[in-house]
Amino acid sequence: MSTTNPLNRLFFKLLIGFWLCSSLTIALVLILPIIMQNQDRAPLEKHLQQVLQTVAKDIQQSPDILTTNKLYKLHRQHSKQNKPLRIYLVNDDGQVINSRKVPRSLRQFLLMAEDAQQPISHQFRNELIFGPLSFSVNQQAFQVYGRVPANHPRPWFFYFSENKLLTASIAILFSGLLCGLLAWHLGKPLNSLKRSANALAQGDLSHRVDKTTASRSDEMGQLALTFNSMADSIEAMVTNQQRLMGDISHELRTPLTRLQLALALSRKKGQQSEELERIGYEALQLEALISELLTLSRVSLASHENKLMLELAESLSQVLDDAEFEAEQQGKNLHIDIPDALQLPQHPKTLSRAIENILRNAICYASSQITISAIQVGKHILITVEDDGPGLEPKELDAIFKPFYRPDDARDRQSGGWGLGLAITQAAIKLHQGSIVAENLISPAGQRQGLKLRISLPVS
Repeated sequence: MSTTNPLNRLFFKLLIGFWLCSSLTIALVLILPIIMQNQDRAPLEKHLQQVLQTVAKDIQQSPDILTTNKLYKLHRQHSKQNKPLRIYLVNDDGQVINSRKVPRSLRQFLLMAEDAQQPISHQFRNELIFGPLSFSVNQQAFQVYGRVPANHPRPWFFYFSENKLLTASIAILFSGLLCGLLAWHLGKPLNSLKRSANALAQGDLSHRVDKTTASRSDEMGQLALTFNSMADSIEAMVTNQQRLMGDISHELRTPLTRLQLALALSRKKGQQSEELERIGYEALQLEALISELLTLSRVSLASHENKLMLELAESLSQVLDDAEFEAEQQGKNLHIDIPDALQLPQHPKTLSRAIENILRNAICYASSQITISAIQVGKHILITVEDDGPGLEPKELDAIFKPFYRPDDARDRQSGGWGLGLAITQAAIKLHQGSIVAENLISPAGQRQGLKLRISLPVS
């Protein structure tokens, strides 16, 4: 028994996929501020330290600055070219004593400097703040900080840190992309399995899951292999059943032929009786039934034959002529509307037999009018057969296509048949990858006034 790598299981693929998606998104969001902080924070440069030392020395030499209005103008006393240098003096209680309004950036820098426990400089968006330098005046401890307008090139990804809404949108888009790739990876084989299951349900027993899906090493691949194995078994069983029905029907013809020969000899010798007539009638019925069974078997097994591209009107010409003659003999009118330009790939004999069965039923049950028309809609040709007969009970609209099914009113008729005509028709339509649907025609008063059969056949 072959062993499967546990990491190829869908459980681990889902776990790893969602874990990576969430982990990468969270990591990018959390690491970006740390990178930004390390990028913007740096040790205090020498010339900036000299500026702070100069300020501290001036205050120590003129302590009266601390008690006069000169304290609020302290930052104006130190400038460098066109970039004014602002000085902030902080007392031992952590309060800025030379500014009535403390900028947010300075408050943030005070916390950074406290954590760093050494003089540092930090580049904000449009300014550089540096410090502190500690000194004392009259036994009071002070710290001095500097703030100067400055810009320096920053990495492009810092833009996302300063634009939280954009960063959140990109994170959502990134996680959606990863989840989308995972969903595509899992959804593609499921769609392939769905298509194969639908094809099998519609009668295409040769359809299999594609090799790409079947070669996967996870549960999807195992399911595809199991599905293909199941389809092989179903195709073999159905094919054997159809062949068995055909073989049995064919073998029944031999004793039936002998029976008909014996009846003919008896009649030739003048042996006539009611019993022999009954035997002859039942033999004819049995021969017709066997012929229908053979036709159904041949239609079901004809999928390997190549189709011919023919005009619909041409391939149905003989059937339509016969139906028109039959309708005329019964005093009914058959209206035909099939354009000569309509072409489709077809099995001519099989398709003709399917249409013939439908027309015979329509002529049989119609009151006076039967209509057959065809039109091309997109890549399909729609064939419609309508009659003005009694229609069918709603529950029988699908059942009439089952083998040996006959509506209740047909069982009382001598010409009711064996319920194989529409089964042959449906098998022929499926052979052409088409579909057939029956529906009642309803009058404005809500009464049934006929039956309509719609056939859809692909053009290519």
